[in-house]
Amino acid sequence: MSDMRNEANYIVEQVDKHHDWFGDSLPMIASENLISPLAREMLVSDFHDRYAEGLPGERYYNGNIYVDKVEIKAIELAKKLFGCKHADVRPISGTVANLGLLKALGKHGDNITHCALSDGAHISTAKFGAVGLRGLVSHTYPFDTHEMNIDVDGARRTILEVKPKIALFGLSVFLFPAPVKELKDALDEVGCYVWYDGAHVLGLIAGGKFQDPLREGVEVITGSTHKTFPGPQHGILVGNPRDEKMERSLNAGIFPGVTSNHHLHAMAALGISLAEHIEFGAEYADQVIRNAQALGQALHERGIKVLCEHKGFTASHIIAIDVEEHGGGAPCSQLLEDANIIANMNMLPRDTKPKSPSGIRLGSQELTRIGMKESHMAEVAELIKRVVADKESTSKVKEDVIKLKADFKNIHYCFHDGHPAYERFHLV
Repeated sequence: MSDMRNEANYIVEQVDKHHDWFGDSLPMIASENLISPLAREMLVSDFHDRYAEGLPGERYYNGNIYVDKVEIKAIELAKKLFGCKHADVRPISGTVANLGLLKALGKHGDNITHCALSDGAHISTAKFGAVGLRGLVSHTYPFDTHEMNIDVDGARRTILEVKPKIALFGLSVFLFPAPVKELKDALDEVGCYVWYDGAHVLGLIAGGKFQDPLREGVEVITGSTHKTFPGPQHGILVGNPRDEKMERSLNAGIFPGVTSNHHLHAMAALGISLAEHIEFGAEYADQVIRNAQALGQALHERGIKVLCEHKGFTASHIIAIDVEEHGGGAPCSQLLEDANIIANMNMLPRDTKPKSPSGIRLGSQELTRIGMKESHMAEVAELIKRVVADKESTSKVKEDVIKLKADFKNIHYCFHDGHPAYERFHLV
């Protein structure tokens, strides 16, 4: 066997080990989810090997007869799911969707308002992220750390003073709905574009939960399609552009602005996921939120500090826990990983060092996807408490994690009955 074949085999072995590990783990990263078996089939289709630039019917390549049909259907499904006039399924990630919007609607030197990174915003808004790359001037909203949300009165003053070209709402630690309705008077007075980065809560919004940005004053939502929206690693842009000029700008912002080929296999998988979410999204989104709230309550009852106890901990899939007294976010998240509980350290509003924060962020969306309910969240909370607070042997807790996970190996809230992909794909 050649040396390079051995190298290839090494990669295959590591992927197989990863599958085995996650099949026996409790994945709780808030930005991840499981794609359905039918959608997964699209990722290994011939669409993966092909190329398309432009819009359906206006391609720069031949060979897109069926690609066009799939993309048109995916656009139709996105418009139906989000109740909007415009949908673009070409962004290859949420950040690329953000870049495309910024290219379409902003230019160097324009003002933009958004939350600060220290208050839970996404890195797209940072000077070293998409906003900085585009050369926009950032102005952050005042933030109420007790309520874990934008301070409405302070944000109103900021908007009226700054007069932004774009007002952005959205977080990576997105516990509660953004106060778009409450700020609509100021946004209307300024006349800015109103943009909502819904990457984390996209599936909740599409399921009719959390909030309804497009009916509250938002013009455009961007998002990744693999968090609470359980689809492929891809992106999307949906909304109601105020005029044809804005719609043309949004289209051009995505292509040729920030994409060439738009990963046709993932676009096809997104189409499947959109159809599945129309069918199952309301039930799924409701259970995701119920599970997150139940997890917050169960951890609180076990002495773990969970933010916003006075508000029921969360209205989304995310809970934020303060583990400073237990060693901090980095050590605790590593101990959890050693016990097969996969989470991430996360800054809390008082933190200044991203690599040594006092918090951990947990998401309920993937555990919900494999069929867990509120009662199971108490079991998960007990496992977390044993690691974080009791400092029990991680090898012992790992054994109990594997036992719990043994009953949750199938994906729910998707098309599967009678489809061979469902039998071929499992979590072990």
